[in-house]
Amino acid sequence: MKKCYLGLMGAAWLFSGMAMALTLDEAKQQGRVGETLSGYIAPVKQDAETLTLVKNINAGRTLKYQEVADGNHIAIDEVARMAGQKLVTRAPAGEYVRGINGQWLKK
Repeated sequence: MKKCYLGLMGAAWLFSGMAMALTLDEAKQQGRVGETLSGYIAPVKQDAETLTLVKNINAGRTLKYQEVADGNHIAIDEVARMAGQKLVTRAPAGEYVRGINGQWLKK
């Protein structure tokens, strides 16, 4: 019985962390990250949770950009730049984007 209880407590702890994990949309809405013209997000805030999210999102984007680049026989940097321009342009009001001057701008 004690092992079962400990197992349930461990599972509850594991899933509670997943439920509390920061999403990209939440981070953007909270002003913690912003889109850049490079095609990757960058941290506006430097806390550990934000930095982990940035690392994970950018790793996923790199994989997708590489797939597109390979399929179209173009450089990954070109794919990333095209995506970055679209993401910055399409960012909704209230979210941060990094301009060509490297400064953060709240749309």
